Amino acid sequence: MSDRPRVVVTGIGPVTPVGTGVDDFWMGMTSGRNGVRTITQFDTSDLPVTVAGEVPDFVATDFLDTKEARRTDRFSQYAIAAGSLAWADAGTPEVVSERAGVIFATGIGGIQTMLQQHTVLLEKGPGRVSPFMVPMLMANAAAGHLAMRYGLTGHNMATLSACASSNHAIGEGMRLIRDGYLDLCIVGGSEAATHPLTVAAFAQMTALTKNPDPETASRPFDADRNGFVLSEGGAAMILESEAHAKARGARMYAEVAGYGASDDAHHITAPDPKGSGATLAMRWALRDAGAQPADVSYINAHGTSTPLNDAAETVAIKATLGEEIARTVAVSSTKSMTGHMLGAAGAVEGAVCVLAITNGRIPPTVHYATPDPDCDLNVTPNDARDLEVTLALSNSFGFGGQNACVAFRAVDAA
Repeated sequence: MSDRPRVVVTGIGPVTPVGTGVDDFWMGMTSGRNGVRTITQFDTSDLPVTVAGEVPDFVATDFLDTKEARRTDRFSQYAIAAGSLAWADAGTPEVVSERAGVIFATGIGGIQTMLQQHTVLLEKGPGRVSPFMVPMLMANAAAGHLAMRYGLTGHNMATLSACASSNHAIGEGMRLIRDGYLDLCIVGGSEAATHPLTVAAFAQMTALTKNPDPETASRPFDADRNGFVLSEGGAAMILESEAHAKARGARMYAEVAGYGASDDAHHITAPDPKGSGATLAMRWALRDAGAQPADVSYINAHGTSTPLNDAAETVAIKATLGEEIARTVAVSSTKSMTGHMLGAAGAVEGAVCVLAITNGRIPPTVHYATPDPDCDLNVTPNDARDLEVTLALSNSFGFGGQNACVAFRAVDAA
C-alpha cells in the first residue's frame, strides 16, 4: 500500500448541535456538552417524542446572501455553511477547477421544502407552488451549491445510503484522489429532517426514544437505551492528495487511510444481529489501510442508542479485532451528545476521529450509567480521555443494511 498516493484532511467544518466551527465543536465534544434539547421548531404536544438535536443559533445569512438563503432548503444551508468553514480552515486553497470536486451526502435531502410546498398546494393551489421547489428539495443540491461556490468542475455527486451516506462520501472522495482523478475534494454530509412528520414516522417504527429528558435521552451502549434521538446539521472536510497539500504548504490534520463498504442483505431497517456486514466493512477498511487489528487506537462507533444496533456493533467490533483487543480498545459514541444526524452523522464523526488524532484526546460516551453485558466494550464513559491516537475507525451503518467504515491515520504514523 505504501506506493499509493496518500490522501490527507486539510480542512474541517462542523455545524452541529454540539458546536459550530472546529474550536467550539471540539471543546463541546471533549467536555461532554449535550446537544440534545427539547424541540423548539414546532409544537410537540401531539407527538410521542419531544427531544431532538437542533443546531442552536444557526443563521443562514451568516453564510449565504439573503436571496440564496430563501432559495435553499435548510439541509443545503447547513452544507454551504460547513463547506465554507472547511474551505477557510484549509486556507482557501487555489485549485485547478477540473481537478477538484465535491462528494456530499444526505440521507433524506430537502424534505422541509417538499412538505412546505405540499401544504401550499393543498391550501393555495398548484399555481402557487414555488418554481424553486425542485432545486431546493433535490438531494444533490448541496453538492451542486458547493461546486458553484468554489468553481469546482471535477467529479460531483451526492451519496444517499441512509446513515452510511457521509462515510460513503468520504471514502469515494478519497478514492477519486488516490486514483488520480482529483487533487482536492470537498466531502461530507448534511441533514435537516426534524419535522412533525419525520418525528412521527420514526416514532411509529419504534426507532426513536420517547424519553423526554434531554440529559438521558441518548445513551449508547447503556443497558437502559431505548431508541435514537433525531438530529440535524452537517460537516465538511477538505481532502487533498498529500503532494497537492505539501505544494501549497497546507496543514495536514490526518490521512484518510482506508475505506470499507458492505451490505447486511438481512433486513431493510434492522441490523444483522451477527454483525456480518459491519464486520466486513471494518475488515475492508483495515485492509485498505494496510493495518492490523492491533494498530487500532480508537473507534468512533455508530452507537445509535438503539437496543439492536449497539449490540450488533459490539459483535462486529469483536469479530473484527478479536475479543481481547475489542474489550480494551478505546470506543465512544458521540451520538450520545449530538443525537443521530442521519446522513450527516459520518461526516461529523469522521471529524471527531481526525481531531482525536490531532489532539491526542478522545471524547466520551455521555449519559452512560448502567453497563450492558451485550455491549461490554471500553466505551469511554462520561469523561474524555487523553490518548495518543495513531489509527481511528469511524463506523456508519444505515437502513437498507448499508455499512461504511473509514480509517484515519496520523500523518507521521504511515
